[in-house]
Amino acid sequence: GEILPPMEPVAATLPPRLILYDGICRFCNRAVQWLLRVDRRGRFHFAPLQGPTAATLRARHPEIPADTDSMLYVDSSDSEERVYLRSQAAFQICRELEGRWRVLVWFAWLPRGLTDFAYDTFARSRYRLFGKLDTCPVPSPEQRARFLP
Repeated sequence: GEILPPMEPVAATLPPRLILYDGICRFCNRAVQWLLRVDRRGRFHFAPLQGPTAATLRARHPEIPADTDSMLYVDSSDSEERVYLRSQAAFQICRELEGRWRVLVWFAWLPRGLTDFAYDTFARSRYRLFGKLDTCPVPSPEQRARFLP
């Protein structure tokens, strides 16, 4: 399944809404910058899939594929830690957005097989369409508090 079951109590250092993204993907970095702009309440925190935060989560959730380059959303806003992958991660993030962007949640009503197929198709071509970065960008001083290593 794409929604992974809760594993254990949340670590005190993990923010309640964490997005793991491909830190060298140009599109993914643009998406993070967009989320920083539209998330006016500052609810989301971010960490690259290539960093130690992602490694810790993989160890805690062995169901996460070791070679995943998919976006992950970790919601620990209640007493459980839930990990969402692929299109389900995108829909969970949209549920947290305010204003017109929340309408994207309506696509969650489509069959998961279809939404994951569309997600995977785009994900396979994102480097070709948008390119790769040589390194993960360093967040600005104003944004730094919202990023984990």
